[in-house]
Amino acid sequence: MKINDTGRVGGVNPYQRSMETQRTEAKKMERRKDEVSISSEAIEMLEAQERSTDPERAQRIQDLKQQVSSGTYHVDAGKIAEKLMPYFKKFPEN
Repeated sequence: MKINDTGRVGGVNPYQRSMETQRTEAKKMERRKDEVSISSEAIEMLEAQERSTDPERAQRIQDLKQQVSSGTYHVDAGKIAEKLMPYFKKFPEN
């Protein structure tokens, strides 16, 4: 009895079949294209947001960005602590 019969015609080569399947799937994936659609409600919300932007707020944001990028922005630790205190007072001490 022969275990390794290499002379068979049309023998099964699982590796080759696997590679052919991967190539076929890759071709299918190449044909597919992603698509994005934005609803009309979302477009209206974006436009309303752009119209309602306060010019003073926009200027303040621009000033803060400039300070951060130049390294001159200073964080006031006292103000941060005041804002965090109500949050930490909710929890009982252990």
